[in-house]
Amino acid sequence: MVKVAILHEGNAKKTNDNELLKLLIEKLGFSADKVEFFGMGTKSNFFKSDHVNYRQLQSNIDAEMTKRVLFVVDADYKENDATYGGYENTTKELKSIIDNLGLTKQSDIYVTCDEKQCGYLESLILSTIPDEHRGCIETFLECSEFTSKENHKAILNQIYKTAYPKAPFDLEHPNFTPLKTKLINLFQE
Repeated sequence: MVKVAILHEGNAKKTNDNELLKLLIEKLGFSADKVEFFGMGTKSNFFKSDHVNYRQLQSNIDAEMTKRVLFVVDADYKENDATYGGYENTTKELKSIIDNLGLTKQSDIYVTCDEKQCGYLESLILSTIPDEHRGCIETFLECSEFTSKENHKAILNQIYKTAYPKAPFDLEHPNFTPLKTKLINLFQE
């Protein structure tokens, strides 16, 4: 069976990244069983052409087990990383590594961010919740003075899940449309 592959941050087990991706895939009527998830760990691993996941992916493509690939990477912030941070830098550098790996024909990119093209998965999720909920979370984060990005991401996700346990992701929100479009294209014959 020919599968598709999604490379994302974190690990290939249940993470926030692949949890959201699986929800969207199911919402679109596709089967997550047809997806091989590659957890790349940190964002910097996407830019290492000798990463073990790239060797496995290339082997799967050569064996015609994988037909299409989607790279899902956080934009992060340009001021935190002048080379790989921000939407434009992430896109440019990721296209370069995909080209160097010879995966351009079968690959697509989705850079996870908010409507200002900054941030990460949690920023995208925050951009899809009602304004009053978003305001509460942003106020808490300001008051708490958390400075670490990793703490901020974990706290943001935990606050949302704790404060609004009956409010699942609004998968119909227009901010999810570009990612859903990439997923639809991934599954096209």
